[in-house]
Amino acid sequence: MHTSQQVNKAKFFSRASSRQRLTAVVICLVVAGFFVFFALAGHYNIDMGRWIGYCGFKQKHGLPCPTCGMTTATLAFSQGKISEAFYIQPACTLLCCVLVLIAFLAFVTAVFGKHFHFIERLFNEVKVRYIILALIIIIAAGWAVTLAQALAASNSYR
Repeated sequence: MHTSQQVNKAKFFSRASSRQRLTAVVICLVVAGFFVFFALAGHYNIDMGRWIGYCGFKQKHGLPCPTCGMTTATLAFSQGKISEAFYIQPACTLLCCVLVLIAFLAFVTAVFGKHFHFIERLFNEVKVRYIILALIIIIAAGWAVTLAQALAASNSYR
């Protein structure tokens, strides 16, 4: 391990290796491409249901599934309508914010060559199963909000 890559808990970042910079470029481009795709799809009113299919759970049961509204929320988020995206699907908005943060950190790493140590410490100290559990809790909480909205809307029509 090079001296520039050794983890020093007192330092917040160090000089990134060329491999880390290349990885950061790829991550930044993938996240930016993701949001550009959704921004263009929203701008040109492309029906995403045709591309990725309509929700079978909602068609069968009449209630939204755990990921219902994520595509619509991502479309709104990528067009800068963050409060609208949060209203549609709060979990998706939170995950989109995490993606933006990841893209920003990747951009800083790629352009300025700064490797952030807290990312390594996060994955070394926090087990992957806890990250997956946190994602499940976020999606379940978003589903609860979406279900509450759907049930409130269905009760208002009666």
